[in-house]
Amino acid sequence: MGWTLTILSGSTAIYPVVAPKKKRNLLPLLTVVFVISYVLMTMLIIEQGAAIQSQSNLIKVLMPDSRELWGLKGKAIADKAAKEQAQTHAQAPAAQAPADQAQAKAGKQSHPQSHVDKATKAPVQFPPIPAADLDPQRTVRTI
Repeated sequence: MGWTLTILSGSTAIYPVVAPKKKRNLLPLLTVVFVISYVLMTMLIIEQGAAIQSQSNLIKVLMPDSRELWGLKGKAIADKAAKEQAQTHAQAPAAQAPADQAQAKAGKQSHPQSHVDKATKAPVQFPPIPAADLDPQRTVRTI
């Protein structure tokens, strides 16, 4: 509540002047808002830490299963390759026999099957070079 001040002067007019009200201080409200925000931020950090820890535990639990599955997949691929190799040897035994005899006479050195597989692999294909990279003005020259 403000006080009312009336000024009387030489004239007959009365001018009431109201004293300014005291401004409310927002500092306590802002303090409460900041405290609440810091509490919420702390809770968020704690929850994120718990989520990260649970994900780490899940990865540790699933890693042996993943290794086992990769091992089984590798074994299945090796078995499939051996089966295909056995089929090719069974289909053309007459053609293989002279070639095997020629190898035995030439060097008496047997190559592991992995070397033969590496030789028959398709070459690595690279994507085509964009036309913008073929511009001779844009090429980098180093000394």
